[in-house]
Parts: sequence; C-alpha cells; structure tokens
Amino acid sequence: MMRFIFSIIMLLTVLMGDSDAELTIKKKVDNRSKIAIADGSTLIDNGTAKKVFLLFLNDLKLSGNFSADNNHYNAAYDSAILPSELKSNEYTLKYRLDNINGVNLSIILIKNSNGINLFQKSYSISAFNKYPFLIHKAVSDINRILGYRSIDWMNRLVLFTRYTASKQSEIILSDYTFTYKQPIIRNGLNLFPKWSDRSQSSFYYTAMNGAKPALYRYHLNNGTKDFITSSDGMLVCSDVSRDGSKLLLTMAPNGQPDIYEFDVATKAATRLTDFSGIDVGGQYISGEKQIVFVSNRLGYPNIFKKYLTSPSVSPVVSRGRNNNSCDAFENKIVYSSRESGERFSGNTFNIYLNSAFGTMPLTSSGDNQFPRFSSDGNVVLYVKQQGGKSLVGYINIQTKESNIFNVGSKVQSIDW
Repeated sequence: MMRFIFSIIMLLTVLMGDSDAELTIKKKVDNRSKIAIADGSTLIDNGTAKKVFLLFLNDLKLSGNFSADNNHYNAAYDSAILPSELKSNEYTLKYRLDNINGVNLSIILIKNSNGINLFQKSYSISAFNKYPFLIHKAVSDINRILGYRSIDWMNRLVLFTRYTASKQSEIILSDYTFTYKQPIIRNGLNLFPKWSDRSQSSFYYTAMNGAKPALYRYHLNNGTKDFITSSDGMLVCSDVSRDGSKLLLTMAPNGQPDIYEFDVATKAATRLTDFSGIDVGGQYISGEKQIVFVSNRLGYPNIFKKYLTSPSVSPVVSRGRNNNSCDAFENKIVYSSRESGERFSGNTFNIYLNSAFGTMPLTSSGDNQFPRFSSDGNVVLYVKQQGGKSLVGYINIQTKESNIFNVGSKVQSIDW
C-alpha cells in the first residue's frame, strides 16, 4: 500500500514532455526604459565576461521595466566618455567585475542625455562562484532607484532536488538562473525541500532513508538538522504559515494521503481532510483561514479549497481533467493542467493563473509543472521537462515578460 500511495503522489508531480513555453499575452505599449550595458572589466576571462553580461541582460529584461540593448559593449569603467553607439538609449549601466580577494562588482547608472551618474555602488562576496548574486542585487537596486515595482525576488535562493542514482538524490541551493549551484544535502533519497521562513535561513525536507519517511529542518548557517516528525506511507511539507509556527503536511498514516496542519512547537497534527482517495499539496490562502489542495475526489486530479475549521470542500477549477499541482499567494492560485490525453507519448501540461479577474493561461505548449509564486506573488516559477532534462521558466505576471533557464538535470521538486 505504501508503494502504491507513493507512486500516486509521484505521478502527480513527475515531469514529462517537451517544447518551449511561450507567454500568450503581450504588452500593447512599450513603456520600458531603454538601457545599454557597458562592460569595464579587465581582470576576468572571456568566458566569465560573457556569462556576466548575459546575467545583467536577463535580469534587466525579466524585470519587465527595461528594454535592454543586446550588444555587449566595452567601455573603460572610470572614463566619463561614453561611446556614441550607447547614446541612443536612455540609460547606460557600466560595470566592472574582478576576482581579487573573492569577487567585487562596481556599477554606475548614467543618464545618457546629460551624462549624470544617477547611481553608483560597489558589491563584494567572498566566494567567486557566488558572483551571480551580486549582479541580481545590482539590477534590483537600479530598478528601485528608478522607482519601479520591486524585483527583489531575483535575490532569493532557489532549492531543488535532483536524482543522482537509484534511490539517491541531492538537494541543491542555487540562484534563480542556476548559474550558481551548490549541493547541500547528499547521500540517500532526500526530497521535497520547502523553505521554512521568508529569510531563507532554513528549510524542511523529507528523508526516505529509514523505515518511515521522516521530516527534517536543515539550518543553512551551521549545517545542522532537527528531526520534526515521521509518518507511515508518505510525508511532505507543502506550505509553512507566515510566522513559521504551522506546517501543512501531506501524510498517509492510515493508507490514503490527507492534509494535516502541524504545530511546530507542540508537535500536534490536526487532520484537515478526510477522504477515501487522495488529498495532497495543501497551500494556505485567505489569510491562512483556508487551504487549497489537489484531490481526485471527482475521479481525476483537480484543485479544491476548504476552511480549516469546516469539513465542506468545493472545487476551485472548472476546466481540465487533470489539474495535478498548485500554489497559492493570498487569493491567487497557479496550477498545472493537462491539455492532452496521449497514452504512449508525452502530454501537454500548461500553467494557469486563477484570480479575481478570472483564469489566464501562462504557458501554451510543452510539459509545464510545479508552479510556484515568488515571495511577492508577482512572478511564477515553473518546471518544464525537455529532452530528459529540466528547464525552469519564470513569468512576470505584472509585466508579461518571461524567460527560461536550463537546470542541467532532472528536477524532482523545487521551492524559492
């Protein structure tokens, strides 16, 4: 029975399919600021220089607030003279990166019409492979200086699990573009990482290495872990309350998976769903008075909601016959829905946004799974399987910009 239940939950989350995702909604008027990027670095190799430029370019574009010049210009960082070909843009971002005693980044934002320096700042970090975080911080600072909506989500860490061998996986820490990747937990089958707080100082994960699945909390500052609880059948932490005191767990102590609310301090678990089928993946909504979750109580996976204190359950989604994963932010919901029913080939799964304004498709092709809101609810992350590997896409709901990055391996689950 345990294997049967675990197979079902994995079926609800396993990745399939291929082809690139496209955003179907376009901006009618381009009000983005035109900006050129000028590289003033002299102490880094050409390969790194290209990666650094592309990170600046991707960050600026995905913000949705900038129309970035695709040309990789070179200009002396300390010179007040701008090459003439840059002046057709409204702004120029000059930068200099070096790897002396770690990594150091200096930037200057110039208003091209009058040559005034609007913003200048230096950043540093100890390990050179962490340089992507300096670039993300610099771009989010420039965005803030110019008065645009915050894009601080770019500075957040991403957690994901990838399989390495039979019954073996590792949990990886990365930046949102996967340029930086650092294994955190290895040895054994460790799955479903979930950040435990907004500061990203620790995370929960499920270890499938003993007689029962066990939930642990791992602390990034010192590398220690705390045992939280265990359960027969399956055990997954799908959401954490804003104050960190409660967890939404999927457990199957009696054979079938249900949603439980777990009190971290008292270790008490309150059962929230009671169905003779599958209820998984609970997410808080409505100020944590309600949850949404995936259930097959209609005979196929769909998204439902209920109040924590009421047994009544109602469907959230009326379209699709296989809506198998979801995430929530306040009263917005994103979910993955199967668009085809092929028996012997890959199926199309697309991501949809459900809000007070109705239902809106965010992708249009391929196999797109695991949608996750950013910490501010303005950007959606999703995983696409293509050619046996996983890609991770981002869709800026506010500006309708999107981008996709190659993880380089197959993703089992992801959080940010």
